[in-house]
Amino acid sequence: MEQFLTFGIVGLSTAAIYAVIGSGLVLTYTTTGVFNFAHGAAGMLSAFTYWQLTGGWGWPVPVALAVVLLVLAPAFGLFVEKVVLRPVQALGEAERLVMTVALLSGLIAVARWIWDPNVPRTLPTFLADRKPFHIGSAVVTWHQALTMTVAVLVAVGLRILLYRTRPGAEMRATVDDRALVGLTGAHPVRANRTAWILGTQLAAIGGILIAPTVTLDAAQLSLLIVSAYTAAIFGRLRSVPLTFAGAIVVGCMESYLTGYLPQNAYLPGLRLAAPALLLFVALLAFPHRRLRGRDRKLRPVPVPTARGTAVFAVCVVAFGAVLASALGEADLITYGAIFSLGVVALSYVPLAGYAGQISLCQLSMAGIGAVVWAHLGAHGEFWALGVAILVSAVAGAVVALPALRLSGVYLALGTAAFAVVLDRWIFTLPSFHLFGMRIALFDQGSVDVAGPRLFGLALDTAAKQLVFAAVCLALASLVVAAVRRGRFGRRLIALRDSEAAYATLGGSLLRAKVLVFALSSGIAGLGGALYGMQQRSITADQFNLVAGLPIFLVAVVGGLGAVGNGLFAGTAYIGPTNALVAVAPWAQNLVALLPGLAGIGLGHNPDGIVVRFRREWEPLGRDRIALPGLLCVLALLWVLRLGDLINGWTFLGCSVAAGVALRIWATARQTAAPTEPEVPVEWWGLRRAWRPEDREVLARGLAAD
Repeated sequence: MEQFLTFGIVGLSTAAIYAVIGSGLVLTYTTTGVFNFAHGAAGMLSAFTYWQLTGGWGWPVPVALAVVLLVLAPAFGLFVEKVVLRPVQALGEAERLVMTVALLSGLIAVARWIWDPNVPRTLPTFLADRKPFHIGSAVVTWHQALTMTVAVLVAVGLRILLYRTRPGAEMRATVDDRALVGLTGAHPVRANRTAWILGTQLAAIGGILIAPTVTLDAAQLSLLIVSAYTAAIFGRLRSVPLTFAGAIVVGCMESYLTGYLPQNAYLPGLRLAAPALLLFVALLAFPHRRLRGRDRKLRPVPVPTARGTAVFAVCVVAFGAVLASALGEADLITYGAIFSLGVVALSYVPLAGYAGQISLCQLSMAGIGAVVWAHLGAHGEFWALGVAILVSAVAGAVVALPALRLSGVYLALGTAAFAVVLDRWIFTLPSFHLFGMRIALFDQGSVDVAGPRLFGLALDTAAKQLVFAAVCLALASLVVAAVRRGRFGRRLIALRDSEAAYATLGGSLLRAKVLVFALSSGIAGLGGALYGMQQRSITADQFNLVAGLPIFLVAVVGGLGAVGNGLFAGTAYIGPTNALVAVAPWAQNLVALLPGLAGIGLGHNPDGIVVRFRREWEPLGRDRIALPGLLCVLALLWVLRLGDLINGWTFLGCSVAAGVALRIWATARQTAAPTEPEVPVEWWGLRRAWRPEDREVLARGLAAD
């Protein structure tokens, strides 16, 4: 009984911290309609800042607390509201969600930049010099008592603020109808600003209270928010009392699992993954109201032509062949990931771009494909690549089945929880036997990965594997483009436009979601297998949730509806970043920050960069003088490179310069030429030729009417 009480006290003190953080999350969502994935990262940054002031610079604790909670946290909340989220307030729910994910990734990168993650840091508990007291047979520290007292005060204060004051009523009303609130004399912007300040302060309080009990690590502290997410889902993102009840469930569950979970090699990870498992169960079990502030700002998804996609696929393979001949062995291993991670990024196109299903576990699916290939294709068996794709697709279908009733923020939370379960438990399992077969994942360490054998040819060099990855990316792009042009692609677009209308007209939500999840997960599994081949050895950390966020952000910035996004995302994520680090090693931390900054800049170009690139480079592709000239220049440079007359970087630099110069020239030539007059829709097919995309344009226009 004494042990039970002791673990209960520990669980309640942890639950109090989750309650404080979760209540801040509910406050922000209830008043602004924005689910802040970076809420835990704000608490993490506050904890590091508090450590810097007290442990690093020796400031008195009261002064440090006042600076962090009353100055820096409100200033950060104002910055997020004004600079990050206000520009995308008029955009859709998905764009706002991406902004907070970008902020999460960026804050983790900033913390690792400022505070070296290889240097251990600890924070003392509050009132550590005071003797603990007893409640029955249980020992209670003053830090635990302070934590629970703060939680109670926060709960009472928020209840009074939201339901007994005019500012609270303004904040709750703003998310439903900003214009109507403005007509009553209230100030919607001021209400949102107040909500972000209070939410950030609560995150800071929770981060500072929990920091003495865990390691000061940027990713770990930021992902502690998973437990607060669970508490907020218990409160259905609107009830502070129910959020506190959910926090008690999560905190006590963690504590009692620590004390009573049997000790063996397979269960330690279960305790770490338990909050994510509970979050997944809560998402499925609890009914969810319509997402507050949810609106849909849908944009047309371009229909790629068969000819254009074929030309693009040839260009991808040619680009891979050029890189294979231009770069040295070390650079090939580094930059070969352009195509393998490009395949992973391409998996977002059918899932998020076509079907509108936001998933944060695609890199985890890539990890499944990588580990299956590593074990089954240890000697280059090519059939094992198909098995890796199939197993990843089955895993995606498994995720789709329970997630059928989830969408928007709830689906993003569910897939993030699935990724955390894989990170903390499944991928850390030692080998085990199932139905007489030995199942091995990462063997609690690293796994060696071999290249495939194709038609008796061993793809065992970095150059061969790079070209093979480029061919796979080209084929995957052809498949994704064919899906968009076909009936299934049109069904996915209809599913994205309105799930209710899709089901009403006879569409099967279950079949559509399972198929698109399986398709995208299979593509991600292929990318993971290719990535493992190029890296030669893989670990579980390479496929965790935090590692997948930058890839997701770069894919979103590229444009989730564009088939060329795979090549763009792989090139943008691997190419400039590694080149910058090679030239300036001191810029490594800056490079880690770039995906987050790019995601935050999404509000300035919500359609994606790939569409703009295509529009800007299209004149070059149509110019009968500039395009052959560019091909001749590239061929000449390639011959010089093959003859070792120039190095690889000179070849790439001159190629880019020639392409940009000829693009500018071709654009100027076509701008000067008379443009084709715009033809009204009723004259399509008469005054100008009928185009393949016209049918869908007309169908969407008639549906809107």
